[in-house]
Amino acid sequence: MGFFSKAKDALAQQAAAAQAAAQGQQQGQQGDGMVHVQGAGPIDPAIMGGPSTRSVAADDPIWEPINGVSLQDYADWAREAQARGVNDEAGLITIAGEHNVSAADAKAALDGWVARMGQSMAVGQQFRKFLGY
Repeated sequence: MGFFSKAKDALAQQAAAAQAAAQGQQQGQQGDGMVHVQGAGPIDPAIMGGPSTRSVAADDPIWEPINGVSLQDYADWAREAQARGVNDEAGLITIAGEHNVSAADAKAALDGWVARMGQSMAVGQQFRKFLGY
């Protein structure tokens, strides 16, 4: 399948999803069990190797904690780091240690959550939401 065929298919899928979401909102449906990417364009960057803009089910494995560290934990530490003027990974790992997470588990979790954000824009947007943005 060529690039333009992939782009056309992605565009059709996203248009259908947008139409279904709009219909659900018109009918007052909420809480569909999905995490949606807000402001996504018509083409999913995943077809070119970027993070996907597809909605992700709330029970998708992408949300599972990494070495016991949830996305909420990571955002809490990041918010705490910002308040304390910490701006490097070593400082964030120190903060994780203050929450009884080993340096090895914290490093694996931080790297893992960054990788998941690179796979799905929904993860990044959920992280920013937890940060309060």
